[in-house]
Amino acid sequence: MARTRGARPRRVWWWRWRKNPLRRRSDLIEAWLLLATLVLALLAGAFVGLAAAGAVDGSLAGRRAQAHTVQAALVGDAAKALPTPVAEDGDGSGHVWAKVRWTAPDGTVRTGRAEVVPGSKAGSVVTVWTDGEGRLVSEPTGGADAQFQIVMAGLTVAAASGGLVLLGGRLVQVRLQRRRAVAWEAEWRLVEPTWRKRMTG
Repeated sequence: MARTRGARPRRVWWWRWRKNPLRRRSDLIEAWLLLATLVLALLAGAFVGLAAAGAVDGSLAGRRAQAHTVQAALVGDAAKALPTPVAEDGDGSGHVWAKVRWTAPDGTVRTGRAEVVPGSKAGSVVTVWTDGEGRLVSEPTGGADAQFQIVMAGLTVAAASGGLVLLGGRLVQVRLQRRRAVAWEAEWRLVEPTWRKRMTG
C-alpha cells in the first residue's frame, strides 16, 4: 500500500508587507523595523568605516611627514650587539641593536640604539629615522603596508558598527515578539471557552 506524505508548507516571502487577515499591526511594525535596521547598519558601517580609514590614513601621513632620515655613526662593533626580536609571523629582520651617534637639528650630539646590519664595525655610517626634535623613531609605515592598515581599520570598524546596529535591532525585535506572544495568550484566554463549547457540543 502506497504511503502518502504530507506536502511541506510553502514559505511565503514578504508576508508582513501583504494585506491579509492574519497580519497584525505588530507584524507590520516588525517588518519596518527589520528594513530600517538593515539600512541603518549599512549606512552606519559605511560612514564610520570611512571615518576610521581616514583617521588612520591621516595618522600615518602625519608620522611620515614628521620623520626623516639622518646619518649616524656606529659607536661600537655590531657583532657584540643584541639581535632584534623575531616578529609574530616568524619573519625577523636579521638586524641587530647597536648604539649609534647622530646630530640633532639643534646641533646637539645624541646617542641611542638603532637596528644595524650584523658585522658592522665601529665608526660605520648607518641611516636612522628621527622626528622633528631629533629623537630616534621607527621607520614610518608606507606603501602597501600603510594601505593594508587603512583598509583593515575601515573594514573592522565598519563591521563592528554595523553589527552593533543589527544587535540593537534584534533586541527590539525580540521584545516585540514577546509582547505579541503575551497579546496572543490574552486573546486565547478569551476565545478558549467558546472554542471548547463548540468542540464538545
